[in-house]
Amino acid sequence: MTRASSPKRARRLVLSGLAAWVIAITAAHLAMNFDWSAALNDRLPPEKRKLNVAYIPVTCHLACPVTDFITRNSLDGNLFIPRMFQGFPEIKEALIANRMQVGFMVAPMAIALRAQGVPIKIVYLGHRYGSAVVVRKDGPIHSVRDLAGRTIAIPSRFSDERLIVFRALQRNGMSGKDVHMIEMSPADVTGALAAGAVDAFSMGEPYPSQAELAGYGRVLFPAREYWPDFMSCVVVVRQDVIDTRPQAVQVLVDGIARSGLWLDEGKPHRELAADFVARYYYRQRPEILRHALTEPLDRVIYTRLSPRKADFDMVRDLMIETGVLDRKIAFEEYVDTRFAEGAATQTAWKYEPGSGRAQ
Repeated sequence: MTRASSPKRARRLVLSGLAAWVIAITAAHLAMNFDWSAALNDRLPPEKRKLNVAYIPVTCHLACPVTDFITRNSLDGNLFIPRMFQGFPEIKEALIANRMQVGFMVAPMAIALRAQGVPIKIVYLGHRYGSAVVVRKDGPIHSVRDLAGRTIAIPSRFSDERLIVFRALQRNGMSGKDVHMIEMSPADVTGALAAGAVDAFSMGEPYPSQAELAGYGRVLFPAREYWPDFMSCVVVVRQDVIDTRPQAVQVLVDGIARSGLWLDEGKPHRELAADFVARYYYRQRPEILRHALTEPLDRVIYTRLSPRKADFDMVRDLMIETGVLDRKIAFEEYVDTRFAEGAATQTAWKYEPGSGRAQ
């Protein structure tokens, strides 16, 4: 009996050990990688849910994860549920399907969607500056005129990064017909430049910094060189949310405004943001984001983010001129300035490196 039972007992022990190991690994995975707040939020009635906010891992959208991280460390808890995407077309579809109620996206795409009848409004900007045209460091392109006949990657044909290429070409006596622009996911452009698949890319940070730090990229010109108060991404909200939950939208915009003020208070806040955003949200190397946010500090800024009619009139007119918009849509038709005006008196978060709590 002893000889027969020993192998069975050994198998039971092995199976029990394997089961315990699988349970422990699963529990660790759920604890580390599963967003419980998002899962619980989805089970609430629609009117009580926190807003789902879409972003992609670029510095133009940095105020989204910064606001989430700081408010999770505040007494009030997180204000919304951030959801990371890899491209603007996916964010557009998620907004239309009401899987996302708020999204960060390039301004021309938001204007085009509204012109097509999609019920969204721009309520705030994501940043100013922060985009550049990058070429190969050891390549033959040293001026805008050298871009003639070259292939340039852009995030979308509905993007400010495309429009800035047009402006630079025009200022140098050229037109869009002199280059070949292709749409590409922001995350893919640095690899495409390194492999020689494209000759240049026009993109927001941190991708110009990534190409510079890797040693194969060189900034040909920053967007602000041809567009002094350059803006790219904006915050858009579904109209039904604006109509039924304006207070939730105001809380969201207030939080983003406070994060922008906090980010622009100086280098220590930029370095802290680079560290926690890269590690916990963007899944990037912190040194790349740190370079984008601090070399120099005004490479991208997060204040002066109220939507201004003059800025958007220029974007709209450039869209018409370059063939991606067919009518002169009025500013009031696609922008709601109430929330930016409501956030105008906000102050920066009180949150310092090493602090356990924010206010």
